[in-house]
Amino acid sequence: MHVPERVDIVYSFSDKEVPMVDPATFRDVMAQWPSGVTIVTTLDADGVRKGMTASSFSSVSLTPPLVSVCLLKSLYTHKLISDSGVFGVNVLAKDQQEVARRFAGMVPGLEDRFEGEEWTIAETGVSLLDSALGWVDCRVVHEYEGGDHTIFVGEVVAANNARRSAPLLFHSRGWGQFADVLPDVAGVADTGLVQVMRDSGLEAELPDAVRMVTDAGVRLRVAELQHGDDADAVLASVPWPADRSLTTVLVGDRLQAQKALEQGVGAVELVADCLDPASVTKVLACVDGIADKAAVALTDPFAPERHEAVLEAVERLCAAGVREICLPDTDGAATALAVRDLLQEVVPLARPASLRIRLDGADRLALVKGLTALKSGVRDFDTALGGLQHSVSVEDLIRLLGTLDVASPVDPEALSSLAERLSTIQTTARAALAARNTVGAAG
Repeated sequence: MHVPERVDIVYSFSDKEVPMVDPATFRDVMAQWPSGVTIVTTLDADGVRKGMTASSFSSVSLTPPLVSVCLLKSLYTHKLISDSGVFGVNVLAKDQQEVARRFAGMVPGLEDRFEGEEWTIAETGVSLLDSALGWVDCRVVHEYEGGDHTIFVGEVVAANNARRSAPLLFHSRGWGQFADVLPDVAGVADTGLVQVMRDSGLEAELPDAVRMVTDAGVRLRVAELQHGDDADAVLASVPWPADRSLTTVLVGDRLQAQKALEQGVGAVELVADCLDPASVTKVLACVDGIADKAAVALTDPFAPERHEAVLEAVERLCAAGVREICLPDTDGAATALAVRDLLQEVVPLARPASLRIRLDGADRLALVKGLTALKSGVRDFDTALGGLQHSVSVEDLIRLLGTLDVASPVDPEALSSLAERLSTIQTTARAALAARNTVGAAG
């Protein structure tokens, strides 16, 4: 916001004239107020598109839809809007600082500020930025004096909410974005323990393990069903804990989902390939009517070529009312920056659905990515006790949460005790298997 270096205006609140505040002080105070960043576009007398960067934009009214922009009277764009009676406002995202600099005249030698971007024409003829977070197309209905500025009030005749991401901010005369804030509480689920114990021939130990994990406050996947499996037989073999709401079942079709929910599970889990629209459609058909009990994992979501497909799938799942969406870091291949970039778009897009992330336990940077996820707005994690099934271990994640003062419903002492017991059981089982193999070879 521009403030003239000398101001002769005075205010009369009483019989005495009170001089206006020192302009430099006023400028410094206003610099502490963060604002969004927009590109205001309009047309000259020949219909040529023009534009500038501005932060003095606000909503005025919902009915009718009105917005305002405040522009310095000496600006060329001010004259163009006053003469043409039209303007557009394009809200910039956190990754569009270069666009903001370009339209602020901060790129020397630039001939066409609009070059290199995709633009849309709506109702008034002004250019509207396709990659902006959103835009409004306006017709001027009022002009008000505002000191050295004019307040243009525009009626919104067209609008578009183009993408979901964090906005670009202007604060203390510099560009920025919202600071990362850690959550107060984070949730943890174990998706590997039961299946690994079954595969290891440790069914006899399952009832105690299931009870101890759920008693410790960890949500537990108690069964994994593939399409065509006999759901009744598998579910009948589950050693259910007292609180079944802390359990989930991975399912392959609608019938299995219904049978699992009849057992009182907290959620049914499904998997969708976001690159295959038919896969997402199939999952949506499976959860129709039970979406509030469904958790859907998207395959390999951090692969760069899947970025847009992930966003589209998340939109479809959220529109259907899916309760949870899980993004697994397949084989730990994603960089921390890739995790951050995707999550900053997906987290606001997914609301109000809960967004979960599964990290690879073999990845040395798994906990770094966990911190990145927490600071990007993720509140829930899929893990496995002892790092089973290549997931980051429940114990390590709980330890990370503790160092960050992020609360969790999980009892770390009970969890640690169970992890030690499981390690002993596995060691004993491996030794017994080795002994049997030795005897068999000798015979």
